[in-house]
Amino acid sequence: MGSKILVVDDEHEIADLVEVYLQSENFTVYKFYGALEALQCIETTELDLAILDIMLPDMNGLTLCQKIREHHHYPIIMLTAKDEETDKITGLTLGADDYITKPFRPLEMVARVKAQLRRYKMYNPSRTEEAVSPVIIHSGLVMNVDTHECLLNEKPLMLTKTEFSILRILLEKKGSVVSAEELFHEIWQDEYYSKSNNTITVHIRHLREKMNDTVEHPKYIKTIWGVGYKIEA
Repeated sequence: MGSKILVVDDEHEIADLVEVYLQSENFTVYKFYGALEALQCIETTELDLAILDIMLPDMNGLTLCQKIREHHHYPIIMLTAKDEETDKITGLTLGADDYITKPFRPLEMVARVKAQLRRYKMYNPSRTEEAVSPVIIHSGLVMNVDTHECLLNEKPLMLTKTEFSILRILLEKKGSVVSAEELFHEIWQDEYYSKSNNTITVHIRHLREKMNDTVEHPKYIKTIWGVGYKIEA
């Protein structure tokens, strides 16, 4: 049996299309046209990923995202209307890992799902392949890659999986500039990046807010304009 994926979208044609493409990749799909009926599935089923439409008739998809994040850590991909920048930022803030803008290419959606699942399984704290967890330490930051925990000045830093991955990559490559495109490809492992894609920018902004870092006087994440991001060695 493949990974279990929740799909919630009140547009039947879109939900059915997503279901068909995911099932063709041997995923098990739990499809719902409303948030309320999906809640029971969320509470009783061990899911691996959720795809949520923002505009739902019975409950805002962002609220549903927030409810999932209260108890679960699997990846969440939001479906957003074109150019709804506020919804995208809000979704990422509430714990979503990625967003797809409608209309979308089904194959792109499948690629993003696979990338999120790979990353989730790679960094899922329940995995037991490694007996000793690698720890990265830098200027008050202590990151445990295996347990997915991060401390800043001995206080827990609550990061989403994507934020954690970005910070990990920058720490592992500290002293070197990492472009937004490199970050995107390493995290999502697909080729659907374009210069207009500001997903990484949004996540970097949230990271800085949580770390009390600033663009003007960065202690940790430095922007190298026109090139990328860097943590000084």
